[in-house]
Amino acid sequence: MAAKDLYEKDFYQVLGVDKKASADEIKKKYRSLARDLHPDKNQGNAALEERFKAVSEAYDILSDSKKRAEYDEARSMFERGGFRAPTGGQNFQGGDFNDIFGGGNPQDIFANLFGGGGRRGPRKGSDLQTESAITFKESVFGTTLDLKLNTDGNGPQNISARVPAGVNDGAKIRVKGKGAPGEAGPGDLFIQLQVKPHPIFSRKGENLVLTLPVTFAEAALGADITVPTLAGDDVTVRLAAGTPTGRVLRVKGRGIKKGAITGDLLVTIEVQVPRKAEGKAQEAIKAFAAATAHEDVRAEFISKAKL
Repeated sequence: MAAKDLYEKDFYQVLGVDKKASADEIKKKYRSLARDLHPDKNQGNAALEERFKAVSEAYDILSDSKKRAEYDEARSMFERGGFRAPTGGQNFQGGDFNDIFGGGNPQDIFANLFGGGGRRGPRKGSDLQTESAITFKESVFGTTLDLKLNTDGNGPQNISARVPAGVNDGAKIRVKGKGAPGEAGPGDLFIQLQVKPHPIFSRKGENLVLTLPVTFAEAALGADITVPTLAGDDVTVRLAAGTPTGRVLRVKGRGIKKGAITGDLLVTIEVQVPRKAEGKAQEAIKAFAAATAHEDVRAEFISKAKL
């Protein structure tokens, strides 16, 4: 990049900050812009990618106190018409660069600002993104994806990617060096994961959750009930007599293992009521109703409604 291109750019305007902005203000503004403009968030948007490059270039200068001071001096001279683009490193119109830069060549000043004359070195290839669906069980225990993708224009290639245990729906994993080719090597491949729902299990943080159907008799009298786990074995939970629908039982350590954290299995009780009772079952229920007729299960409910 020519020196003229450097001092003609208003980096303060690019970042949207005042020329007197503090270093913290500049950093805060850059982080906000970089978060919104980052290529990972705006795949395929060339305009936003160029805007991201411009913002990064401006921040590189303004975040460095020495570079910023030198840029401000050169920019001030340019705005006053004190000099124009150097030709051959010799002829300047107006001001004396020896006074401004201590005898240095302005070409060298801008070379220092932008790291070697502003020449852009070889760039890595673009990052690519794809999607892959995995089962709920694979998301909990981890798996290996075997994909066939065309990332370099030379036909499909087999790509293997390890999915760590405990990933959430929508998570991204990165496969280094499997993006588009570039002069400085290929970019990376990002795989966004779609986790298929399980018919019984779900998750809440690192805990596994399921709803356990129990009979009226089991809930009323108490029982030991076998519960399946996602790992394939069974555990036994004990229902106390009089367990209501909605009570949650916790089975320690049978949830999701993610790093040093291991969640629990949360079992929500759901009492099942028979749709139809006949014969002895019906008589038994009638007898139960008669024996408990003195208990008003809605007494507290009605009193609260009148508050």
